[in-house]
Amino acid sequence: MITLDNRDLTLVMDFYELTMSQVYFNEGKQDEVVTFDLFYRKNPDNAGYSICAGLEQVIDFVKKFKFSKSDLEYLASTKQFSQEFLEYLNNFKFKGDIYAIKEGTPVFPNEPIIRVKGNIIEAQLLETALLLCINHQTMIATKAHRIVQAAEGRAIMEFGARRSHNFDAAIYGARAAYIGGVVGTATTYAGKEFGMPALGTMAHSFVQSFETELEAFKAYCKTYPDNAVLLLDTYDTLKSGLPNAIKAAKEVLEPLGKRLKGVRIDSGDMAYLSKKIRKALDAEGMEDCTIVISNSLDEYLISSLLKQGAKIDSMGVGENLICSKTTPVFGGVYKLSSIYVNNKAIPKIKRSENVEKITNPGYKDLYRIYDKVTKMAVADVICLHKEKLSEDEDLTIYHQMNTWKNKTFKAGTFVLRPLLEPIFKKGKLVYKTPTLEEIRQYSTAEFATIWEEVKRFEYPQTYYVDLTKKLSNLKHKMLEEIEE
Repeated sequence: MITLDNRDLTLVMDFYELTMSQVYFNEGKQDEVVTFDLFYRKNPDNAGYSICAGLEQVIDFVKKFKFSKSDLEYLASTKQFSQEFLEYLNNFKFKGDIYAIKEGTPVFPNEPIIRVKGNIIEAQLLETALLLCINHQTMIATKAHRIVQAAEGRAIMEFGARRSHNFDAAIYGARAAYIGGVVGTATTYAGKEFGMPALGTMAHSFVQSFETELEAFKAYCKTYPDNAVLLLDTYDTLKSGLPNAIKAAKEVLEPLGKRLKGVRIDSGDMAYLSKKIRKALDAEGMEDCTIVISNSLDEYLISSLLKQGAKIDSMGVGENLICSKTTPVFGGVYKLSSIYVNNKAIPKIKRSENVEKITNPGYKDLYRIYDKVTKMAVADVICLHKEKLSEDEDLTIYHQMNTWKNKTFKAGTFVLRPLLEPIFKKGKLVYKTPTLEEIRQYSTAEFATIWEEVKRFEYPQTYYVDLTKKLSNLKHKMLEEIEE
């Protein structure tokens, strides 16, 4: 497993997590067991789905979660914490349970992505770290997947490091993009750390550094005869770049028995230029030379270019991917769901005038329902922990707020799959972390089970994430009691 790095990141938490914990400690609540759910309320870009990512970094954080001497010295310097509480933190170690959805799984609003059970302090102190790991990488994996989907089988390369929000965003953004389906990254560090393909050719400055454009192309072809992709638009794409690329291929590569791998354009009318370039290359017997484009691409522009008949084989996507520019915030939240009293879970609910902010109470499980014949995912159902669901009995699921909206699956027509996997039990890691390549392959397979109507860019079908009758009744009963 790739670790975050050697930095002490324990204090990557909101200060209020510590001040609340001081109060819990003062009130003798530190051994009180609670559960929290990490979930989100809305898909980015008004999409029909998201792709879960970031779990590996959550695991690494929890494994290393320990207050160092310098951490405690800093906290003492704030004059906000008692010596007894600081001593408690000095001996702190996560001893709770964490269940989570596997990375690469298509996920949907309001279902628990991570479920934490532990004493109230340890569960509270994890909030920020869990959210930043899951929010960032899920956002990028989702954006990458949409861009890959728009490309209709053409390769997408992640080119965004220089526009990302510092080092970590570039590195982990590249990782998430690979889960989302890109073929590789221009971020060399990510290639080294995660084993994903590192890709790149040349910049305009490379071409400018030579006396002539042709000289630059020839030099590159001599050094990389098996992997030459030439950038055409430094001076003039059609009048200069393209003829010089063809000449370099004829004079340097073909005498060696090699072929020009590709040409890239980074500006101009991509649809028009790509058609002209394709025609010229084919006329020279270079049908196998690919056309690569870059320059502020996203799923919408890619879709538009393909509708215009652009002759594109692959694309490098930068800032719009690595920053998820159209929706740069993934709104994951972390909410208390139950408190244990005498070993019994007492459900908790957050009520709001904004209906979408009302939480689902209780310690819960999550299942995906598949059609037994088509093998396609038809709904997710949230139920209370250890609530019995059977494939041999009819199963009716209920809308999270409007109970008159319900759907019944007949016995024998569906298959249930639990989505929350055990990660930590009593503080011990019990999960075998898959490789990045395994996560990517798993994600591709899982996404194939989602109906096309849910995947479409415009007005996607809302995927069912509903409640069992038992959980629905509990939720509405608690809401009614609050109103009384």
